[in-house]
Amino acid sequence: MAELLTDDQVTEVLGKLPDWTAENSALVRTAELASFPQAIMVVNRIAEIAENDNHHPDIDIRWRTLTFRCSTHSKGGITALDVSLAEEIDGVLDSVS
Repeated sequence: MAELLTDDQVTEVLGKLPDWTAENSALVRTAELASFPQAIMVVNRIAEIAENDNHHPDIDIRWRTLTFRCSTHSKGGITALDVSLAEEIDGVLDSVS
């Protein structure tokens, strides 16, 4: 099982994930999409990835604004699984921008 990242490791990760922040033991990113259908399409694609990886983000949907929170709940914080998922979320968002 993945181990919690140290504060220094999280800081290093954030240098590679410029659209993300660390908040309350999670990696967090908010993205505004062009339309509600596009936002739902992104959520559906990320749901497929999350199911495949068996690691799921918390997703808040507000019209066309999505907020993703990646945290390994069983560990109580950020692990390498969350970093990988954040990178995959970035890839999906980059593909629609």
